[in-house]
Amino acid sequence: MTQQFHDNHLSANALDQIFREARSYNGWHDKDVTEEQIHQIYELMKMGPTSANMQPARLVWCKSQGSRDKLAEFASEGNQKKIKTAPVVVIIGYDIDFHEELPWLFPHTDAKSWFEGDEEGRKEGAARNSALQGAYLMIAARALGLDCGPMSGVDLDKVTHHFFADQPRHRADWVCAIGYGDKETIFDRSPRPDFDKFNRID
Repeated sequence: MTQQFHDNHLSANALDQIFREARSYNGWHDKDVTEEQIHQIYELMKMGPTSANMQPARLVWCKSQGSRDKLAEFASEGNQKKIKTAPVVVIIGYDIDFHEELPWLFPHTDAKSWFEGDEEGRKEGAARNSALQGAYLMIAARALGLDCGPMSGVDLDKVTHHFFADQPRHRADWVCAIGYGDKETIFDRSPRPDFDKFNRID
């Protein structure tokens, strides 16, 4: 039996929206991002692949003004306004003990045993795969017509201490503002390298 391969791909407009024309925004229009939209982002994000389906990302969606103001206290001066004025800012963190969930997340084998007794290995895997999930989150948000403003300029220890206070094995890693971006707040597009600059095909 001949296997059929589907030549399905997104339209040029969709690729523009997600990648080519998408930008990192520094300011936002006064338009709400609803809880329904937040759920829609997550429902798409969670489908992205992670190693052994570990799903280590732990997210805090700072939607209330009080929550965003508190997060802004832990940010660099240049990021504070961006956080305060965004409709929602999500903290992308990870669970060092993600392996405790593997019996149901990856039921095909005893994947939990792969990570027991190796906390440093778990931290490395959780950080790598939660960062992947954060990238999926941005793609999902853009696909749904929203804009993103990813940031690493925050005091992660303070963010972790405050927002994951009741989850001592969770760690904050970076944050991403989500909303309807104000084009007046973006810089000119920075250079993007040609393929041959940083790639080779062996």
